[in-house]
Amino acid sequence: MKIDHFVLTVESIEDTCAFYNSVVGLNTITFVGTDGEIRKALQCGESKINLHQVGQEFEPKAGHVMPGSADFCIIVSEDIESLVSRAAKLGVKVEDGPVSRTGAVGPLMSVYIRDPDHNLVELANQLL
Repeated sequence: MKIDHFVLTVESIEDTCAFYNSVVGLNTITFVGTDGEIRKALQCGESKINLHQVGQEFEPKAGHVMPGSADFCIIVSEDIESLVSRAAKLGVKVEDGPVSRTGAVGPLMSVYIRDPDHNLVELANQLL
């Protein structure tokens, strides 16, 4: 099994895309939903993070949508120290780390940051 996608409800799709492009290195993709609506997502390996504008969510949706309620981990290929350096240059504060954590398949070296909606984003290197 694997995760195909999950949804973040955000205040600004543009700000969210800019953050994840510049800080994390994810690419923004545009696609047409089955309802014909143009949508945005962040490509994350073989998965994606669909973006819903708060107040304009697509149906069906979670029971209690709100920006800033997510807490998730993205495995990155970039060295954590390089990522921390770039984040600092972009004015992004590291909340915690680098710290050792346990991921789905083994040990991680992680840092924690907040995105524009204050979601807690763990960025990690796998230590296999």
